[in-house]
Amino acid sequence: MRVVVADDVMLVRSGLARLLTDAGVDVVGEAADADALLKLVALEQPDVAIVDIRMPPTHTDEGLVAARRIRERYPTAVVVLSQYLEARYAQRLLADQPGGLGYLLKERVSDIAVLIDALRRVTEGECVIDPTIVSRLMQRRRPNSPLSHLTPREREILALMAEGRSNSGIAGELVLSERTVETVCAQVFRKLGLEPSPDVNRRVLAVLTLLRS
Repeated sequence: MRVVVADDVMLVRSGLARLLTDAGVDVVGEAADADALLKLVALEQPDVAIVDIRMPPTHTDEGLVAARRIRERYPTAVVVLSQYLEARYAQRLLADQPGGLGYLLKERVSDIAVLIDALRRVTEGECVIDPTIVSRLMQRRRPNSPLSHLTPREREILALMAEGRSNSGIAGELVLSERTVETVCAQVFRKLGLEPSPDVNRRVLAVLTLLRS
């Protein structure tokens, strides 16, 4: 897996690159701002870009804007890291097409195995959202939301789906059989109006429905 890392704080950027390298990931470049990141991605065509949301010059959403441009222009997947819990940023990033995108809080990368798992999932076209963000999204109550038709168990499994968990991972977390998880996932897809198709990833579309609801 070829990865680039973008963060304006040198110690964070270099430290993260070192952790990934020690874990066997091929870090092919580092960037300190959004412009440098876009040039680096164009040059290296990495599998994944890890991007801090707040970068120079304004330290607001430069990383978020760069992440969307990367997904529009290149096959590179993106994992955005944020120091703060910003559900609206996650919604902006993932609202159009969440496949190949991840949004994690920086505190989550203290466990490098969690980050590497997220990198692997986004390169496979999945969507990975930080559990804290998912919890906030699931607590919203909007009229006529398709989520209102889901049972508590179905909502629980949809939340874990949004975190990027596989069926086996969901089964382990909830102490269920994988067959049961598959059955509930099928019920979720049906209630959300997501018909089987070889051209779409229904897990990604289910997460998209969660973000828009």
